[in-house]
Amino acid sequence: MEKLMIEGGHPLEGTVQISGAKNSAVALIPAAILADTPVTIDNLPGISDVQLLGDLLREIGGEVELSLADQEIKIDPSNMIAMPLPNGKVKKLRASYYLMGAMLGKFNKAVIGLPGGCNLGPRPIDQHIKGFEALGARVTNEQGAIYLRAEELRGARIYLDVVSVGATINIMLAAVRAKGQTIIENAAKEPEIIDVATLLTSMGAKIKGAGTNVIRIDGVDSLKGCRHSIIPDRIEAGTYMILAAAIGQKVIIDNIIPYHVDSLIAKLREMGVSVETNDDQVLIHNTGEKKGVDIKTLVYPGFPTDLQQPFTTLLTQASGTSIVTDTIYNARFKHIDELRRMGANVKVEGRSAIINGKTPLQGAKVRASDLRAGAALVVAGLTAEGVTELSGLEHVDRGYENLEKKLLGLGAKLWREKLTEDEMDQVKS
Repeated sequence: MEKLMIEGGHPLEGTVQISGAKNSAVALIPAAILADTPVTIDNLPGISDVQLLGDLLREIGGEVELSLADQEIKIDPSNMIAMPLPNGKVKKLRASYYLMGAMLGKFNKAVIGLPGGCNLGPRPIDQHIKGFEALGARVTNEQGAIYLRAEELRGARIYLDVVSVGATINIMLAAVRAKGQTIIENAAKEPEIIDVATLLTSMGAKIKGAGTNVIRIDGVDSLKGCRHSIIPDRIEAGTYMILAAAIGQKVIIDNIIPYHVDSLIAKLREMGVSVETNDDQVLIHNTGEKKGVDIKTLVYPGFPTDLQQPFTTLLTQASGTSIVTDTIYNARFKHIDELRRMGANVKVEGRSAIINGKTPLQGAKVRASDLRAGAALVVAGLTAEGVTELSGLEHVDRGYENLEKKLLGLGAKLWREKLTEDEMDQVKS
């Protein structure tokens, strides 16, 4: 158990390389189960979720070679079996549900423990279940695990009541080897969905319309292995853009698809931050005063809920009143109490946070309750006066590869320390 010590007030400058997308990787690795021959995925982020997934695929009989140095994973699914995964590592993983779609698609059955990961309030999987049932599976919940069984999967027309990235991907995974055509209506349009569809198409699947709200899938009998490169992580890119806007002078965000962060670029410009875009880079010049703006999180291509928390920290450094409304997760304001502890003038009313700026932040002992709250507190620590002690790092390590190394490269001052026994006791209680 460690804490991150952040000495604030050092302006950031330089170039930061963005890793492959976490939200793609956690779906692409389970997708490899569907092939009959080896699959290689590169531009892989070196995060704890990736290692957990590699271990889970080994548990069901896969041969997995994971090299974080080469950012690559090779998966041979030829000896995999439909082994139940009700407990253990599967519980630590927020995106464990992708194993359901992939194993159902390959073996017509699966037993998967309910998802773990960040505690963002309920993450309902009713839309996933609705999709699996439409394809012909019987779904039951027994002792905290989901049991899926089907004689065979048949294509169906499925309308999602809620636009859900997880359900869209999961139904795609289950449908690519089903008999006949599946149509997913009101599908999510996130770049990660296109990424998964690209991998499946390279494996021999027939998918049209990924990235639009209607996806058509013609089932095939078998899928073969291939090589696939993951898209850059738009949320990691956005986090560094927010950091650069908060305490950067001139920061280049490299290996990025600027189009994927259009909504953030628009808001930064509205605040008065200078943003230049090239083919695969964004340059942020931070000059002058920033003014407050209102944001409302929406499904893609709207403002991402995953950037709401770090952006809230940035707004504490802008003049005037800003309102942040999160329409996606209502439990996404757990970072607010911690920001207040550092001197921020923020209050929560219903689904909105009201921020009065500009307030100087002071270093304090704070705890990350989830992954993006951790990012918000890193932004706060870098802008604050004095030293901030951030615990709950296991959340941050789930989604940000080499965070310290990347920040040190930009001129930040931060280091890790072991938690004291008293602090360990506090975490346990």
